[in-house]
Amino acid sequence: MATVSAKNKTKTKTKKKDRYGVAELKTLGNDLLSSASSINNLPLLLTFVSPSSPPHHVLESLLSLHSFFLPLLPTLPSSATRADDTTADDSTADDQSQFIYLTWLRSKFDELVKSLVEILVAPQCDETLQEVVLDTFMEFIKVANAGQFHSAIYHKLLRSIVHSTDPVAFLVDLLASKYFKYIDIRYYTFISLIKLATTLEGKDSTDGRVASADGTDESQLSSNMEHVIHNIYYTISNVPPLENSDDTSNIEMWSRSESDVDAAEEQPKPEKHNKNVLSAAKIAKKIKLKFTKAWIGFLRLPLPLDLYKEVLVNLHQAVIPHLSNPIVLCDFLTRSYDIGGVVSVIALSSLYVLMTQYGLEYPNFYEKLYALLVPSIFLAKHRARFFQLLDSCLKSPLLPAYLAASFAKKLSRLLLSVPPSGALVITALIHNILRRHPSINCLVHREDSVDEEKDDLRKDETIAANLDNAKTGAVPCQKLGIDHFNNEENNPKKSCAMKSSLWEIDTILQHYCPPASRFALSLGNDLTVRAKTSEVDVGDFSSGSYATILGAEISRRVKQVPLAFYKTTPSSLFSETDFAGWTFNLEETPELISGNDESATKDLSEHDHGGAVKRQRIECP
Repeated sequence: MATVSAKNKTKTKTKKKDRYGVAELKTLGNDLLSSASSINNLPLLLTFVSPSSPPHHVLESLLSLHSFFLPLLPTLPSSATRADDTTADDSTADDQSQFIYLTWLRSKFDELVKSLVEILVAPQCDETLQEVVLDTFMEFIKVANAGQFHSAIYHKLLRSIVHSTDPVAFLVDLLASKYFKYIDIRYYTFISLIKLATTLEGKDSTDGRVASADGTDESQLSSNMEHVIHNIYYTISNVPPLENSDDTSNIEMWSRSESDVDAAEEQPKPEKHNKNVLSAAKIAKKIKLKFTKAWIGFLRLPLPLDLYKEVLVNLHQAVIPHLSNPIVLCDFLTRSYDIGGVVSVIALSSLYVLMTQYGLEYPNFYEKLYALLVPSIFLAKHRARFFQLLDSCLKSPLLPAYLAASFAKKLSRLLLSVPPSGALVITALIHNILRRHPSINCLVHREDSVDEEKDDLRKDETIAANLDNAKTGAVPCQKLGIDHFNNEENNPKKSCAMKSSLWEIDTILQHYCPPASRFALSLGNDLTVRAKTSEVDVGDFSSGSYATILGAEISRRVKQVPLAFYKTTPSSLFSETDFAGWTFNLEETPELISGNDESATKDLSEHDHGGAVKRQRIECP
């Protein structure tokens, strides 16, 4: 029965709303503004401020309600105040009636705020209508707290944006373009995001326990959580940080500042409000701390992998320079760097900034960096930034020789398995390492530490053994060299790179790609003479690909072009000099084609001069 009665009430309200047009709503608004006896028009106008109402009805009703509430807001009690808080002993009957009336108006204003928030986050509402509603909403925030910024109403808006399941990009972009330039709006945005992130962090563990207890679908909870986290990130990333907190002359305030409040003598306020008023200078001193707390609270949330990578990409430029103490990110970044793979590559940028600019000490930094040198890194999306940072990390002349040798040897081993673009950037990195650390240039050309007599004797023994093998027809046995480098070792100190050599460089000299082989010739120079050599800019090769190499080769001017031609027409596919010791004889064979296919036989007969197919027989002496 209750359900039926509710449906009937809804139908009745709908029929009543259908009877009003724009002209009727305008008349209701004019009566409300002109006469106190028409106060009953207020609830009626509120019913038209909803996402389901036509936009022109919403605009006409909102225009009247805005004009009605705006001058009354400074006199309205707070939402927490109830009508029974005053008694007859404390005030007269007239004061009680006035207080009850103002409390009722406050409740209607709260209904209006709720309806405006619903319109702002509703996906079916027109963008023009949302912009008008947002302007009205921000006007209420400006004056609803006796001229101060009404943070409680603003928090309701941000909470609805964060928890909305529909796209909120347009609304956030609208806030960023029109209102985030005001420092007090940015300040209270950070405060609200801190509260929302803290609440969400505690809710994450609570929802996990509830889901396991009552059998709720954990995937649905996880999906809702990820959507909220994405909304928080989109909001916080669109709030610009304060560039310079010392210069407050150009800072704009949306609400009235402390000086404005003192000058407004026509609107007296209690002293407790004056103490809480924040001036632009006070906000400028505190906003960096709020910015830091907001980002730290966000980074504590369980970020989805795609968002995790996006945050790491922008962290070193958009966040770290504006934190009050960037070292607070050391735990987050070291955990990210220890994950490995692409996440470690992206986290390297921010970690490098903390180490070089803010004095962060990370003992295992080079071991983790050494472990990232795998073939797949040359196909990663952010490889260009990684190679530039790798070159910067190996620039210090204080690096021990074993560490520089390990990186040079590891990179040279990767020459055997990377594409041509990777070979170019590896050659540039090895070139710079050898030039910066002359103590490891012995790896380029290493000779065995044996006496010349023993060396000559070993050569004679090898020649004699090869002659005996030639007589007996056995395969010559050559003593293979030993490479002491352990490519599987992730600790550069234990890789034994100093006992090895960069023999892989010789293979790149025979590379099929001309730019790779040409560039590798620079490693044959004496890089210890710093006056005659210069470092290579790794950035010129870090983002290379097959397309860039091909484009450079096509645009390259060549003076002489080699041509392949024969002075005489060849009589056979191979010549006798191609296979020394082998002879090629021609032998005629019977006809292999039946007479069923006359056209095929005719063609073959004309080609073989008499109908015989000739076959080559290869004989070995």
